[in-house]
Amino acid sequence: MIRDWQSELDRVVERQFASLVELRRHLHIHPEPSGEERETTRYISQWLEDSGYNTRIGPDGRGLLADFPSKQSRFPLPRIALRADLDGLRIQDSKQAAYQSKVKGVMHACGHDAHTALVAGALSAICELEQREYLPWPVSLRGIFQPAEETCQGARDMIEFGALERVEAIFSTHMDPLRSIGHVGLRKGTLTANCDEVMLTISGRGGHAARPHETSDPIAAAAQLINAIYVSLPRLTDSQDAVVVTIGQISGGENANVIPEKVQLRGTVRTLDRKVRDQTLAHLQQLANGVGSTTRTAVTLTLGPGAPGVFNDHRLFDLVRHCAREVVDEKGLDSLARPSMGSEDFAFYLQQVPGFMIRIGSHAKHAQPTPLHTPEFDIDEKAISIGAKILARIAIYWSDPNRVQLENPSLRQPIAET
Repeated sequence: MIRDWQSELDRVVERQFASLVELRRHLHIHPEPSGEERETTRYISQWLEDSGYNTRIGPDGRGLLADFPSKQSRFPLPRIALRADLDGLRIQDSKQAAYQSKVKGVMHACGHDAHTALVAGALSAICELEQREYLPWPVSLRGIFQPAEETCQGARDMIEFGALERVEAIFSTHMDPLRSIGHVGLRKGTLTANCDEVMLTISGRGGHAARPHETSDPIAAAAQLINAIYVSLPRLTDSQDAVVVTIGQISGGENANVIPEKVQLRGTVRTLDRKVRDQTLAHLQQLANGVGSTTRTAVTLTLGPGAPGVFNDHRLFDLVRHCAREVVDEKGLDSLARPSMGSEDFAFYLQQVPGFMIRIGSHAKHAQPTPLHTPEFDIDEKAISIGAKILARIAIYWSDPNRVQLENPSLRQPIAET
């Protein structure tokens, strides 16, 4: 007889809630930026080993895999993965809280500390369910805790490290500070945009600030190019196609009275369609060539790191919806009408295996929203409990050996057949 594992799962997560909040706050106080997550990795590895997991630390001491081999089965099982991200952002934390970042100029402004805590909570809860013989059937589970999500490198590094070995489905969450606590956002198909980092290098001829006619001023060219991108690019794009181009960094010059030789612009190009992406980059090159010609400068366009869009597998939608409904009820399920123009390197895993990303409402009721990537960003920590309960349910239901139909007759087909 299968015991009421769902209710017991919720009780386990609630008992662990204080510990999960402590974990999240420790990470929030001690954030590490992309590429430097070694202490974060060590801390999470120890936490998971104490919870009964075997961990394997990734390349350069950053990122880790945590495996749960169910003791109920003597045979290899289909493996499901839950993914979290570890890196903070180079933003100064300005909120007044006991857990304010102590690292100057670095903070968790995108919820990665909460993602880590809730995945750790889901893994720990499943381990406890098995120890107390509440797990209804064997589960083969892997936690992927990746570095460098913000630079679109961490997922690729972890895949190369073997993160998807024997994994047949992968799931993750993202904090949504514009969605109230107790709500989750679900969307099948395209969830996020393709994102390409672009660098425009403008090379001219420097000189004295008093004699600009003797120079080919790259700063003046940069001003024209930014204006051309923001004004002209929308006129070159079909109005029904979503395109967002943003310049986020300008570098050039050392002195107030010297025209420099070179200026660099860095930004992102975000699109929902690969064909539109290619067209947009071609238009950007045309604008760069035109500005270079009229300003007597050379403008070079270089593509940096980027990520494709997240595509939530249609076949997993009903499973995710069922699990979310058990936690937040029908009234807490929000259908996402449109994709986000944000990006997520979770998409790299989805190029290899089917998966799904869920948006977890983290906005405390009766409080002002604190948007992602801002100095004031914070969450209602009850989102950790909600996310842990949903992900743990997904892992267990997905592992049902009979692939039980939840709502859709085609839902629980063996992965090998889809």
